[in-house]
Amino acid sequence: MKKLMAALVATTALSAPAFAGGHAISEFRIGVLGGENAQDRMTSNECVRAYVQDILGVETKLFTPADYDGVIQGLLGGTIDMAWLGASAYAKTYLTDPEAVDVVMVKANLDGSVGYHSIGFARKDSGITSLADMKGKVFGFGDPNSTSGYLIPSVEIPSAIGASMESGDYFGEVKFTGGHEQTIVAVNNGDVDAGVTWADGQGNWEDGYNSGALRKAVDAGLVDMNDLVEIWKSKEIPEGPIVLRRALPADVKEKMVTFLNELHGKDPECAYNMAAGETSGFVPITHEAYESIIAVRQAKQ
Repeated sequence: MKKLMAALVATTALSAPAFAGGHAISEFRIGVLGGENAQDRMTSNECVRAYVQDILGVETKLFTPADYDGVIQGLLGGTIDMAWLGASAYAKTYLTDPEAVDVVMVKANLDGSVGYHSIGFARKDSGITSLADMKGKVFGFGDPNSTSGYLIPSVEIPSAIGASMESGDYFGEVKFTGGHEQTIVAVNNGDVDAGVTWADGQGNWEDGYNSGALRKAVDAGLVDMNDLVEIWKSKEIPEGPIVLRRALPADVKEKMVTFLNELHGKDPECAYNMAAGETSGFVPITHEAYESIIAVRQAKQ
């Protein structure tokens, strides 16, 4: 990786800050959604930060707000320049200000698809194997602005159980844990009876699938998937987009798109860290891919 970075530095004009129309940016700020603890998010994305700093020739910083809304508000307020959002987080950003960001790239799975699933899971020794077994029990969800951690379950699960997700209606309690990693740990520790998180749904359960929060938890040694069981799986969800602040100089946006497009081929390990597991790379995507999620989000407002 060090050799690659040295080559990148040697072939890219790094001494001058990025310009467009005579205006330079003095720094570049990357927002990272919740899902892991802040230090792990920093570690997973450090290679991205370093590459971007070399490519743009300006100081590049990672920001890891405590919740999803921190990244959303940073993009809206102009204090974050790039972020990989979930589809629901993008929907909120777009509904708040349609001019704030541009959708540019999306993570592709190993088979080239760009979807994933919300996965409901419980401890195997709990005896819970389905939503029917969750009646009267505690169900954990990640963040109100998470697609797989709340929005999609809040639509699909009530339809499956014939009841609302209000605490005491069907489930004994519905509670927010704060993020995907927190949900996984809470289920594993028995603090909640079941939870939902995200995964590509491809590969082996024992590995936490090929990519997603379960895979990251396995890689971090937080869980043994043999101790967990899947109890529900959503329909396919469009993978969230990587977005860039629309007001950025055009050349900066072009360099970021090129960087993301080439990252997997140049540094598969960095792509793995950024993508939360196995990926075939990052590919172009447009706003139109998220219109259905935007409609769902708007209907729930």
